Amino acid sequence: MAPPGSRSGLSARVLIAKSAVHGRGLFARRRISTGAHIGTFEGTPTKRDGEYVLWVLEDDGGHHGILGRNVLRFLNHDAHPNAEFAGAELCAIRNIQPGAEIFIDYGKDWVDD
Repeated sequence: MAPPGSRSGLSARVLIAKSAVHGRGLFARRRISTGAHIGTFEGTPTKRDGEYVLWVLEDDGGHHGILGRNVLRFLNHDAHPNAEFAGAELCAIRNIQPGAEIFIDYGKDWVDD
């Protein structure tokens, strides 16, 4: 059992803070090494696109949506991301330093405003 006041799991690795890119973003609390598992995108199944929806490709070529309910829903887009999803699992694709915003690439259909 973790000592009182200590952080474990996802909340030990990341925090939500004001982003220079868009509203709020997800930031590293501590160094996250290349290849490290950051967390799992959790939420409710959805068939509708919208804010905070992650579309997961399935082995058969289909897909399903997850309406995000945890802190990973605050990931912002960057064309040169430092993390990516494998299914609903988020992993670092390069070293992420403490205080750095964690970015994913929203995909080729994404248009920055």
